[in-house]
Amino acid sequence: MMAASKPVEPQSGSGLPRWQLALLVGTPIVLGVGAVYLWNRSRGKEKQGKKNGERKTPEGSASPVQGQHGATNPELENMSPLDRAQSAKNKGNKYFKAGKYDQAIQCYTDAISLCPKEQKGDLSTFYQNRAAAYEQQLKWTEVIQDCSQAVELNPCYIKALFRRAKALEKLGNKKECLEDVTAVCILEVFQNQQSMLLADKVLKQLGKEKAKEKYKNREPLMPSPQFIKSYFSSFTDDIISQPLQKGEKKDEDKDKEGEASEVSSGYLKAKQYMEEENYDKIISECTKEIESGGRYTAEALLLRATFYLLIGNSTAAQPDLDRVINMDDASVKLRANALIKRGSMYMQQQQPQLSTQDFNMAAEIDPRNADVYHHRGQLKILLDQVEEAVGDFDECIKLRPDSALAQAQKCFALYRQAYTGNNPSQVQKAMDGFEDVIRRFPKCAEGYALYAQALTDQQQFGNADEMYDKCIELEPDNATTYVHKGLLQLQWKQDLEMGLELISKAIEIDNKCDFAYETMGTIEVQRGNLDKAIDMFNKAINLAKSEMEMAHLYSLCDAAYAQTEVAKKYGLKPPTL
Repeated sequence: MMAASKPVEPQSGSGLPRWQLALLVGTPIVLGVGAVYLWNRSRGKEKQGKKNGERKTPEGSASPVQGQHGATNPELENMSPLDRAQSAKNKGNKYFKAGKYDQAIQCYTDAISLCPKEQKGDLSTFYQNRAAAYEQQLKWTEVIQDCSQAVELNPCYIKALFRRAKALEKLGNKKECLEDVTAVCILEVFQNQQSMLLADKVLKQLGKEKAKEKYKNREPLMPSPQFIKSYFSSFTDDIISQPLQKGEKKDEDKDKEGEASEVSSGYLKAKQYMEEENYDKIISECTKEIESGGRYTAEALLLRATFYLLIGNSTAAQPDLDRVINMDDASVKLRANALIKRGSMYMQQQQPQLSTQDFNMAAEIDPRNADVYHHRGQLKILLDQVEEAVGDFDECIKLRPDSALAQAQKCFALYRQAYTGNNPSQVQKAMDGFEDVIRRFPKCAEGYALYAQALTDQQQFGNADEMYDKCIELEPDNATTYVHKGLLQLQWKQDLEMGLELISKAIEIDNKCDFAYETMGTIEVQRGNLDKAIDMFNKAINLAKSEMEMAHLYSLCDAAYAQTEVAKKYGLKPPTL
């Protein structure tokens, strides 16, 4: 499904999280609610310098150091043990630079054996240098052993910690790797791209692995009524979400046979439960309709698949969607809707090619279906194909001029394109477009929400706050708006108390709002309350609506946990709010 409780991250080849795009009902984007390691990334990009160079060389000059009295070949017996060790290290460095790693390793080994044990700083350097040579020979176990010796002697030794992290990653020891690279990031004040990239890579790998296992065995969970209603409101040509039609409703004046026929329809009961917001009974009633081969089998399959998607069970949803799509006697509207939902499912599973095929097929079989273009436009934004997205939103608006959501999302797509492209005149044009949308559609909460994010980007915090207030006035039960308004207070006024109060209000409104727990967890990380942050992330994990969302949340949780371990081992903590 495209509908989700929080922004969705567009595809990126950089390997680093980028701006998150808000494509869904009442969900603007927010800068700063991403991976834990991103809190200070903007400063890091300004100070790459020599810190970004690949750490391949050993430490120390290749020429003799002071303490050797300037002599290039002193009599060994006239040198102190430390000077002799330094001489062996310098000789090793020459071999290292010449690519003669076996000889370099022998020299570093000599340096280690010659060095007085009380000279911990020098000894740690010798171990680290030997580890660098082992690294060139891809001897990862030896790298880890020597780096561990170096860290034991010098616990805040960045080179040794990072080299060990890389070796641990090569051997698949991701948890230990993450702890080391977290220590490095904190010691470097999150300003080295190389260590940040490794942290990001390992967090994503751990997140995917854990999510795959957890999602497979998770208990299906029905989202909040507000989320479900928001999801269905993103469709205008969805037969199954429409109220019961006159012909479908029970008629007390019908003859007994006709009435019995209607009452026995599981699909019609499911529709009745939809109107009553009694969502937990819908799947079972649809199953009755399907198993009995009732007249509404196609509709029941689609409705059941939709609720399987809503509870996060795409494995069960796909066969139902496949059946509807391949039903020659099913209406075109049903088949197109099934294609939209399957296409959205594929996108959540990060299969953009299959997703695009389904949306294109939907447009082919039902070219006047506004939903096809609306949802395909969202797909195109996720794929960073903004011009094609705008074309789809335009087609949707042409078919349904009253589609406020498509109008707002078109403005947002144009705004993001102008903003990231640093085009002030186009930014202003998009801002004027938002003004036009909220003037023409004053009851569209999504228009205010997306405009609020653009205003936040432009540092117009007061106006953004007013837009969020409008959203809350129109949709007082939309928890995500409270989360975004809370984040605005942090960015605008650095008002932590008000921000947390608003996010707590979101959880009070909807205790299934994973975005609220995720945001609370991220803030608690930045406050240094790591145990509380981990608790918040775990709550969000249990509410995640897709494996991809769950993987992201596990990454955040693992990052927080790694920081707790680093704090215990080395007493290192990042700056806090």
